[in-house]
Amino acid sequence: MKKTRDLFWTFLKIGAFTFGGGYAMIPLIQREISDNKKWITHQDILDIIAIAESTPGPIAINSATFVGYKVAGFWGAFCATTGVVLPSFIIILIISFVLQQFENLKAVRYAFYGIRAGVLALLIRALYTMYKACPKGALSYVVMALSFIFAALVKVNVLYIIIGCALFGLIWSAVATGKEKA
Repeated sequence: MKKTRDLFWTFLKIGAFTFGGGYAMIPLIQREISDNKKWITHQDILDIIAIAESTPGPIAINSATFVGYKVAGFWGAFCATTGVVLPSFIIILIISFVLQQFENLKAVRYAFYGIRAGVLALLIRALYTMYKACPKGALSYVVMALSFIFAALVKVNVLYIIIGCALFGLIWSAVATGKEKA
């Protein structure tokens, strides 16, 4: 029961103090869950992010559900998911009423410009953290570059890119394992 309560409060805090969605939450999830609480390892964080990205739904909710389940089973998943969703729900509800009254004020628009800049910094940090933890090699860089080109320039659906990368990884792993056995 204590772990489920801790999961709820931890993800409530993450959900309440993160702007920019799931990718901006990754550094906070890593710090709180892996570094501070030591519930899971850094490698687990990478695995959770990879799976959370490739399953339907927002990455923050998928990550919270996954971490909660790994730490405390069904009720851990329920409490972590509720904790991460609740702040956004309440904040959006309040903002929707407030913005209707003040959406044309310059100060409000400028505040959102500042928030966007902060979110960009958090996304870059998450990218850097994941880059440091991932295995590196010429093949990894080629896959990364092709994925970027297909997503950003050719405008291929990201779902197809994720599936393609997963299949490539499985095939590459099978080939590498086959070479080790031979």
